[in-house]
Amino acid sequence: MWKRALIAVLALITIGAGLAWLNRKAIILTLVTSRGKMEVAQTRPVDWMKGPLQPASSRADGPPNIVFILADDLGINDISTFGGGVAGGSVKTPNIDRLAAQGALFPNAYSGTATCAPSRAMLMTGRYPTRTGFEFTPTPNGMGRIVSMFAEEQLGEGDLPPMIWNKEAAESGARYADMGLPPEEVTIAEILKASGYHTVHIGKWHLGHSTPFRAVSQGFDESLLMASGLSLPETHPDTVNAKLDFDPIDKFLWAQMQFAADFDRAGEEPTDEPFAPPSYITDYYTDEALKVIEANRNRPFFLYLAHWGVHTPLQATREDYEAVGDIEPHRERVYAAMVRALDRSVGRVLDKLEAEGLSDNTIVVFSSDNGGAGYIGLPEVNAPYRGWKITLFEGGIRVPMFVSWPGRIAPGTIVEEPVAHIDVLPTLVAAAGASLPAGVEIDGQNMLPAAMGEGRITRPDQAIFWSSGFYKVVRAGDWKLQVNERQEKSWLFDLATDPTEQTNLAEARPDKLAELQRLIEAHWAGARPPLYPHTTESPIRIDKTNADPPVSGDEYIIWPN
Repeated sequence: MWKRALIAVLALITIGAGLAWLNRKAIILTLVTSRGKMEVAQTRPVDWMKGPLQPASSRADGPPNIVFILADDLGINDISTFGGGVAGGSVKTPNIDRLAAQGALFPNAYSGTATCAPSRAMLMTGRYPTRTGFEFTPTPNGMGRIVSMFAEEQLGEGDLPPMIWNKEAAESGARYADMGLPPEEVTIAEILKASGYHTVHIGKWHLGHSTPFRAVSQGFDESLLMASGLSLPETHPDTVNAKLDFDPIDKFLWAQMQFAADFDRAGEEPTDEPFAPPSYITDYYTDEALKVIEANRNRPFFLYLAHWGVHTPLQATREDYEAVGDIEPHRERVYAAMVRALDRSVGRVLDKLEAEGLSDNTIVVFSSDNGGAGYIGLPEVNAPYRGWKITLFEGGIRVPMFVSWPGRIAPGTIVEEPVAHIDVLPTLVAAAGASLPAGVEIDGQNMLPAAMGEGRITRPDQAIFWSSGFYKVVRAGDWKLQVNERQEKSWLFDLATDPTEQTNLAEARPDKLAELQRLIEAHWAGARPPLYPHTTESPIRIDKTNADPPVSGDEYIIWPN
C-alpha cells in the first residue's frame, strides 16, 4: 500500500516538475514582475500652482511661452503631413498637420538616438552622451533577463545570434531608480526657470526616479509623472487592448506595468504615492496641460508635455477604436486609435492657447523621441525609411520636428538642413532671450535663424552623431556612416541619392569611408564613459518587424543597452 502511495507521490512530483520546467518562463516572469508592483491610491486632483491674476506687463511684448509636445515611438509615416498616415493613410492627423503648417517644418529632423531615455537627455541638455555619459536607456529590474528568455522563442529558422543578457553587468550597475541624468547637467528647464519662467513637466520622464534625478530636481517647478505604463487598466470597460504574442518586450510590459501617476513640486519632499488617473492617459495628460496653460496665462511658462502614446502596451479607448474604422489587423486598429488620441491632444492644446489669447506669443514644438518600433509588427510606420526604433537606420531616428511661433516664423516654412534633438535647447534658450550656461559645452545649434529665413544652421563638419555603445553613426552633409564594432561591419550611404539607405557604399567608396571614420574617431576621443554598463545585446532586424519569423539572410544590427 505504502509503495503504491510513494509511487503516486513521486509521479506527482515528476509531473509537477515537468510542468514547472515547461512553464518556467511564465513562472519567472510572474515572480520577477510581482516584486515590482506598487500600491496605487485612488484618483486625486492635482493642485497646480497659479500665476498672477493679471499680467505684470504686456505679455505680447514679453518672453514667449513655450510648449514642447513629445510623442513616444511615433513613426514618421504616422503623420499625414509627410503624405502618410496609419493604415495606408486612412487615419489622418489633422491637428498635428495644422501645427506643422502654421510654422517651420524640418523634413530632415533626427532624434538624439534610437531609444527613448538618451534621446530625452539630449533634448534636455543639448549635449551628446560623449559629454553626459547618459548612453543607455534605463530598464526596470529583471527586464533584460525576462526579455532575453522570451527572445529565444523568436529566433525561428534564421541565422540571428541570440540576445545576450549579462547578469554580472546587471548586478554591478546602479539601481533602476538611480539611472538618471547627472544632477550637474544643466537642463532647458533650469535655464528657463532662472530666466523667470514657470516650468511644468507632464508625462514620461525616464531620466531617473530617485530624488536627485527627478524632474523637480532638474529645473521643473511641478511634475505630473508617469509612474508606470498602462494607458488604462487592462480590464477597464472602455479600453481595447492589443497584446503582441511575438514580442518579448510586450510580454514584460503587460506583466509589469500598472495604471498610475505621481505628482511632485519643487522644494517639497516627493510623496512617492502613485494614484490612478481618472481617464485614458493621453487624454488625462492633455486635460492637465490645459489647466497648466490657464493657471499660468499671465506669466511666461514652459510646458513639457511628454506623452506615453504611442508606446506599447497598445491600448486605446473604445470610442477611438470605433472611430478609426474597420482596420486589420487588430493591433493596427488599436495603434491607429492611439494616434488619433495623440492628434486630438495637439489640437486641444492649440485651441486652448487660442482661447486664452496666448497663441501669438507662444512657441509650440512637436517631435517624437525616436522612430516607430519594429516590435509592434506594423511594417509601414517608418516608410519609406529602413529600420526601426533600436536601430540607427533612418527609420529609427527620423522624427517630426515642427516649430510654430506666429508672427515670428512664417507659416509653411520648410528648413531642409538636418537638425536633431540636441538643437532644441539652444533654440528655446534663444527664443526666451536667455543665455546658454557658462562653462558648459553645448553641442546643439540654434534653429531659429533658419526658421525665420535669417541664416543657415552650421555645425562643425556639418556632422551629427548617434551612438549606443559599440554602435556609432555620423551624418556629415549628405553622407552617413554606421559602424557596428561588435559585428565588425560598416554601412555607408549617400543620402542625397539614396535617402532610404538601400545601397551600402562602404566598399565602393573607401575615401568617404575613411573620411567619416575619422570624424567618428575624433568625436569619441576622450569621451566620457557611460554612466552604467549595458546589460543586453540584441539582434534587431533592419527590414522586418517582430511579426515576421526570421529567415536565413535577414540583415540585422546588434544593439547594446
